[in-house]
Amino acid sequence: MKKLFVNLKGDLFGGITAGIVALPLALAFGVSSGLGPSAGLYGAIFISFFAALFGGTNTQISGPTAPMTAVSMVIIASIIAVYDGSVEKALPAILTVFLLAGLMQIGLGLLGIGRYIRYIPYPVVSGFMTAIGVIIIITQILPALGYYPREDMAWVTPFKPEAEELILENILREEAGEGILVLEDFKETIARSGEVTEETILEEAKTLAAKEASGVIGAIKVTPKAIKSINWLELSLTLITIVIIYSFKRITTAVPSTLVALLLVSGVAYILGLDYRPIERIPEGFPMPNWEVFTGFKFGAISPYIFTALTLALLGAIDSLLTSVVADNMTKTKHKPNKELVGQGIGNSIAAIFGGLPGAGATIRTVVNINSGGQTRLSGMVAAVLLLIVLLAMGPIASQIPAAVLAGILITVGIAVMDYKGLRAIPNLPKDIKIGPLKLSSEVVIMLVVLVLSTFWNLVYAVGIGLVIASLTFMKKIGDLTAERSDIKSLEKEKAWADESSFPRNLQEEVFIKHIKGPLFFGSTNDFQLLADQIPETASYVIIRLDRMQYMDQSGLYAMEDVLQELNKNKVTVLFVDLQQQPRYMMERIDIIPDFIPEEQIFDNFRECNAWIKQHVQDIY
Repeated sequence: MKKLFVNLKGDLFGGITAGIVALPLALAFGVSSGLGPSAGLYGAIFISFFAALFGGTNTQISGPTAPMTAVSMVIIASIIAVYDGSVEKALPAILTVFLLAGLMQIGLGLLGIGRYIRYIPYPVVSGFMTAIGVIIIITQILPALGYYPREDMAWVTPFKPEAEELILENILREEAGEGILVLEDFKETIARSGEVTEETILEEAKTLAAKEASGVIGAIKVTPKAIKSINWLELSLTLITIVIIYSFKRITTAVPSTLVALLLVSGVAYILGLDYRPIERIPEGFPMPNWEVFTGFKFGAISPYIFTALTLALLGAIDSLLTSVVADNMTKTKHKPNKELVGQGIGNSIAAIFGGLPGAGATIRTVVNINSGGQTRLSGMVAAVLLLIVLLAMGPIASQIPAAVLAGILITVGIAVMDYKGLRAIPNLPKDIKIGPLKLSSEVVIMLVVLVLSTFWNLVYAVGIGLVIASLTFMKKIGDLTAERSDIKSLEKEKAWADESSFPRNLQEEVFIKHIKGPLFFGSTNDFQLLADQIPETASYVIIRLDRMQYMDQSGLYAMEDVLQELNKNKVTVLFVDLQQQPRYMMERIDIIPDFIPEEQIFDNFRECNAWIKQHVQDIY
C-alpha cells in the first residue's frame, strides 16, 4: 500500500490529465457503439479503476478504445437486430457477451497466454487497425451531415410492408411457442392482430431502415440521400470541431485539443441557442448493476457470439499489451503481461455488469499520464474517480453536447488510428509470391485482405482469415527456406563436409551421402519425400547425416517412414549418423527404429560410420 503513494503528486496530476483526455473519447465511443454516451463513460470509469488496481502495468490508463468499440459496435448491432431493434430488450444479452469476453481475458492471463500475444503478425494488426479507422470515419459521415435514416420517411416508407409481415410472423411464432395456435381456434391470434397498428408498423419500419443503413455498406448506401438533405448546422459543428482539434495542437499540447473542441463548440452552440441535435441523455447518479445479466441468462442468446467474445478478449489483450510495451519504453520498466490480462479482464467484467463498453489499455491516455508525472497504478484509479465525479456532478450538462461534435471527434480518432507506417511500406516490401502474371508481396496481400474484409464484411472473421493466411504463408516460406538450406531438394552433388575428406573415393558410386540441415516438419516434408529420386542407380547404401536436424514433427516422422519404406523396397541400406534425441524418440515410438534402421546402422559420428562402410561395402563400379 505504501508503494501506491510514493509519487502522490505526480500520480494525481497524471491521473487527472488522463481523465480529462478520456472524457470526450468515452462519450464519443459510447455514442458510436449504439449504447449511448453513458455506456462509454461507465466503461472508462470501471475499466480504468480495476485494470489499474489489478493489472501488471503501473502507468496504464484503460478504457474504451477505437478497436474495441468497432468490434463492440458489430456485436451490439447484430444482437439488437435479433431483438427487433429494441436496445432495452437486447441489453442483457449484449452485456453478457461483454462479461464473457472479460472472463475470457482473465482466463488468458491465468493460462499464461500473455507472452504469446506478440506472435500475431504485423500485417494482420496493420490491416485491422487501418480498417478500424476507415469504419469509424465512414460510419460518422451520416451524423456529421445531420442525417439519421430512422427520421427520413422517404427511406423508411418502403420498409413498411416488410415490417408488417415481420410483426405478424412474430405473433404467429409466439403463439406457436405458447401452444395456442390451433386450427380450431384463431380467436387469440385474431385478437392480437389488432395490436398491429400504423404506429407499430412505422416503428418496426424505422428499425428495419436503421438496420439497413448501419455499418460501412449501409452508410455508403444512404450517403447520397444524406448529401441531398444536408443539415448545414450539424456539418458546420463537425467541421469546426475537427479544425479546432488539429489547430489547437499547434498552439500547445499541454491541454488536450479534443477537450478544448468539446467544451468550446458545445458551449458556443448552447449559449447561442442553436437548434442542434444533442446526444442521448446521460442518466444521473451512480451507475447501477444490470442484474438481468445473471437473472435473465439464457445460453442460447449468447451461444452464437462465443467466438466473437473470444475475439474481443484477444483484441483487448493485444491492444493492452502493445500499450504496455510503449509504457515500458517510456518508463524503463517491465510490465507483467499475464497479470495485465487478468486486470483488464476484471475491469471489463465489472464494466459489463454496470452497463459499460469493453475497453483496453489506451496508448494516448497512457502516454499523457506518464508525461504528466504518473508513475504508479494510483494514476489510473485517479482518472477513473475524476470521470465518476464528472458523471455525478455534470451528467445533465454533458447531455447538452451536440452529437455533431462527437462525430467530429470520432472522425479525428479514425484518422489517427490508421496504420500509416504499414501503408507507407507497401511499395517497398519484397514481392515474394506470384499469382498468374502478377508478383505481389505476401505481407501486403495479408494486410489488404484483412483491411477489405474487416471494412466491408466482418471484423472477427477478417482477423481469423488473416491469421490463417499469414500462418500458411509463414509455413510455406520456412518450409522452402529449410528445404533450400538443408539441401533436401538439391539434385546436384552436395558439397562434402570437412570430416568426409577421408571417405574412400572408390566407394562414392556405391554410397550416397545426404545432409539434413534443419528441422523436418510439415513445411518441408514434400521435398524430403523426393529423396529416393536423388539417389544414383549405382548406390546401394545411403548415409543420412542428421547432426543438424534437431527437431521432427509428426508430418516429418511419417515422411521419413515413407522414404525409408521406399528405400527398403529398392534394397537400399540406410545408415544414420549423429541422430539427435528428439527425432530418435519420435522414430522409436512407431518402430522405425529398429524395424527399418537397426541399432547397428546408427552411428554417433561420421568416423564410426566411415569405418563401417570400409568394412562392409565392396567396390563394384
